[in-house]
Amino acid sequence: MKRLAIDTDYLAATLDALMAIPSPTGYTDTIVRHVSAELTRLGLSVELTRRGAMRAVRKGAEHRGARALVSHLDTLGAQVKFLKENGRLSLVPIGTWSARFAEGARVTIFTRSGAYRGTILPLKSSGHTFNDEIDTSPIGWDHVELRVDALAFNHEDLEKLGIEIGDIVAVDPNPEFLDNGFIVSRHLDNKAGVAVMLAALKALNEQGAETPVDIHWLFTIAEEVGVGASSIITPDVASMIAVDNGTTAPGQNSREFGVTFSMADQTGPFDYHLTKKLVELCEENDIRYQKDVFRYYRSDSASAVEAGADVRTALITFGVDSSHGHERIHMHALRSLAELITAYVVSPVEIPRDYEETAGMKGFTRQPTAEAEQSLTPEATEADIAESLD
Repeated sequence: MKRLAIDTDYLAATLDALMAIPSPTGYTDTIVRHVSAELTRLGLSVELTRRGAMRAVRKGAEHRGARALVSHLDTLGAQVKFLKENGRLSLVPIGTWSARFAEGARVTIFTRSGAYRGTILPLKSSGHTFNDEIDTSPIGWDHVELRVDALAFNHEDLEKLGIEIGDIVAVDPNPEFLDNGFIVSRHLDNKAGVAVMLAALKALNEQGAETPVDIHWLFTIAEEVGVGASSIITPDVASMIAVDNGTTAPGQNSREFGVTFSMADQTGPFDYHLTKKLVELCEENDIRYQKDVFRYYRSDSASAVEAGADVRTALITFGVDSSHGHERIHMHALRSLAELITAYVVSPVEIPRDYEETAGMKGFTRQPTAEAEQSLTPEATEADIAESLD
C-alpha cells in the first residue's frame, strides 16, 4: 500500500478554522494569509501572485514533470448592487447560487468604514403583515434585500454608515461537525478541498515520504467566478489534479463516501491516462471510489487549460449533498481523498516523455483500441445466451 495514514482530527480542525474566515471571491486576503502561515508551518516556502493565488513546492527527486494539486480558497457570496430608499440593500450574487439559499442568511458587509452585520430577507418576510404572500412571492435576487443591523432607515442613513455600491457581502457558513462523521455547512466548496490538501501534506511530512518529482501545492482565489488556476501554473508542471466537490443528487453517481472521480465536466473529458492512474491507485490501496459526469460544473483545471497550460488534468471530489446550498459531506470522503493524494504523489512517473513540453512520438501514450473479448457468437444457442446472461 502506498497510501499514508491521515490525521482526521487535524483535517477537521483545519476545516473548522478555514470556515471561520470569510472569503467570498474578491475578499480573500485574510484566508490567503492564514493558509500561507499553515504551509510555512508545514515546512514549505510560499509564493503569491499579485492578487494572492498561492504556490508552495515540496521538492522531489526530479524538477521536470512536476505534479500539481489545486484547491480554491474563495467561496460564494454577494455584492451590494444598490442602496434602497427603505434603508436596505439590493444584492447581486458572487458566483452561481440561488437566492432561495440566501433567504434568512446571516451575513457580514465589508465596507471601507468597517464591517456590519445583517440578514438577507425576502421582500415580504413578515407573516403577520403579508400572510400567505410570503409563500407565493417569487424567488430570485431581485426579490431579496439585506437588512443591516445598524441605524439605517433610508438611503441617506446607509451612506452615513459608509456602505457603498460594490461592497462585498460574506455569508455565514454555520458549520456543524456531527459525531457520526457528517459535516454540514455552507462553503464546504471548497474549504474542504483545502483542508484535504493540507492534511495530505502533513501526512507526507510526518512520515518522511519522498516523491519522484516536485509537487506543487496550489491554492486559487477566484474559481467561483471562472478564473481559477489560470495564472498559477508554471511550465514545469506536467499534470494537475483539482480537489473539489462532487454533486450528490438524483441522476448523479457521486457519493458522500470515498473518492468520486469526475470523468468530464461542462468543458469536456479529463485526461484519460491521469484519471486511469488515479483509479488504479484506489484499487491498489483499498480506497473506495465511484465515477461521475458533471454537466453544469467547471473547476480550476478548466481555467488552467483555457489559459494555455499544457497539462494533464483530473478532478477528484468529495460528494456534497446540496452543493452551492446548505451543503453536507462526510469525513470518510475527505480522508479518502487525502489518502489518494498521498498514494499519487509517491507513485512512479509512468510517462517520462511528459518531462518535456514538446517531444517526438517516442514515448507518446497509447489508449486501448482492441476489440473486447465476448463469448457471444453468431452460432450461439439459446443455452449459450442464457448462460452468458446469468
